[in-house]
Amino acid sequence: MTSINAEEHLYEMLKDFSTAMLITTDADGFQNARPMSIAELKPDVAMYFSAQRGSPKVKAIAANPAALVTFQSASEYASLSGKATIVNDRALIERLWSESWRVWFPGGKEDPDLILIRFDPSTAEYWDNSGAEGLKYMFEGLKAYLQGRQPAVDPEINAKVTLGE
Repeated sequence: MTSINAEEHLYEMLKDFSTAMLITTDADGFQNARPMSIAELKPDVAMYFSAQRGSPKVKAIAANPAALVTFQSASEYASLSGKATIVNDRALIERLWSESWRVWFPGGKEDPDLILIRFDPSTAEYWDNSGAEGLKYMFEGLKAYLQGRQPAVDPEINAKVTLGE
């Protein structure tokens, strides 16, 4: 097994994603998932998304800030649990503004309906089957299958991470 910093590995894995699934729970207890473009991912894996002030996701966060954000590619997966908050910081909106947002915010960065959602994860789990480690795990899995046992999992492939400590 290799010695790695799981929090750093998680950030390195997530920094190339441009979209994530944000899952919230509405006032009636129903969970809703929607793809969200990542406005910024910080090294501590806190992140920002743009949103419309009166949208169902913003109402859900106001009722229950507990949220889940998931990431998936062909060989990398992550699930982060934490808290979402609504941010109406115009300087931050100005800094994070992307012209692609104009589709939803025709008034640009000054659009009064444009706010941000900040997601602060407290726990995460990732599965990274990319590169040589993924191939190594595939062979370890095949070997374990043939021997009738479960494969050993290297923290470069799978780890649970407690964040914000």
